[in-house]
Amino acid sequence: MAAEQDAPLAKKIEPQMKTLDFYIGSRILQSFVLIVTILVVLFSFLELVAQLDDVGKGNYQLIDVLIFIGFTLPRRILDLMPISTLLGSIIALGMLADHGELLAMQAGGMSIQRICWSVLATGTLLIMLTGMLAEMVVPPLDQLARKRRALAISGTGITLTKQGFWARRGFTYIHVGKTLSGGIAVDLDLFETDEKGRLKVFTHAREANIQHNDQWVLRDINRKTFTEQGITTQYMTSLILDSFLSSDQVDVLELPPDSLSAVDLYRYIGAMREGGNNADRYALALWRKLGVPLTTGAMVLLSLPFIFGSTRMVTAGKRIMIGSFVGIAFYFGDQLIVHLGLLLSLTPAITAMTPVILISVIALWQLRRTI
Repeated sequence: MAAEQDAPLAKKIEPQMKTLDFYIGSRILQSFVLIVTILVVLFSFLELVAQLDDVGKGNYQLIDVLIFIGFTLPRRILDLMPISTLLGSIIALGMLADHGELLAMQAGGMSIQRICWSVLATGTLLIMLTGMLAEMVVPPLDQLARKRRALAISGTGITLTKQGFWARRGFTYIHVGKTLSGGIAVDLDLFETDEKGRLKVFTHAREANIQHNDQWVLRDINRKTFTEQGITTQYMTSLILDSFLSSDQVDVLELPPDSLSAVDLYRYIGAMREGGNNADRYALALWRKLGVPLTTGAMVLLSLPFIFGSTRMVTAGKRIMIGSFVGIAFYFGDQLIVHLGLLLSLTPAITAMTPVILISVIALWQLRRTI
């Protein structure tokens, strides 16, 4: 009998709960949009100031700087997603708590667990948004922005490809398959032609070391000479390519690992390892890219103890200050772990996922004490 009486009551309460779920979610999203907008504007201004130093190099002008800032806007949004999610959730829930709305929800039958699930549901939307940005939006726009900038700074005569570039020097056409950190280029092809465009010499080098005097020391070389009598093949251990691009120019042309999509990074890592090259930087970039959505979710979890934990009685301003401190500490801690991981040659997966795991463990431990 009691169960029959509770059934209609549950049907009446459930729509109200869904309305409250939507209300909590909308407040969190509003605060998130506000925070991410403020931070993106700030960091875009800092990027603008940094890019102005390159104005005048080659054909790089102010309009190119503004285009670069616009195209890399999704990248800054992606980088700021975790801390914006943390601060947005803290502000939204803090305002609800300060205005007594969370208390009214609990008095109306909405448990703390249900409020937490409402927050986590909204966090799921932000996690999905982060994943879409990381894989579908940021890579093409970031690559386009960096290619435009590199071409403008380097001047004419260079065509960028997925990981390398084409360059022309007189009647010689040079293709560089990949550029690596430390002034190393991999998989080089040189096509030397005569004045009529006919191929005279084809040279393939496994790699090249870029010297400070702009000399490229090619190694492991196969050279084919085309004459009317036939083709002559020659193998050389080294060959010097004089007055080509400097290491600084190559650094401008190189696309950073985090500008590639996860699929491209996976393929690139496989190709590098097949060639016997160290792919740790790219493996780390892949795991960090996969970890960004998880970090966003961990920040949602971390925001809950700020409202229902020991800080529930503090003001919204103090919550924001504490949240900002936690976000900054996470950022510097993440950078420290990444650099230590590369320095100590730790497994990229462990290096990338350690900050996410630490934040998640701390958040779950605090929630368990609270709820």
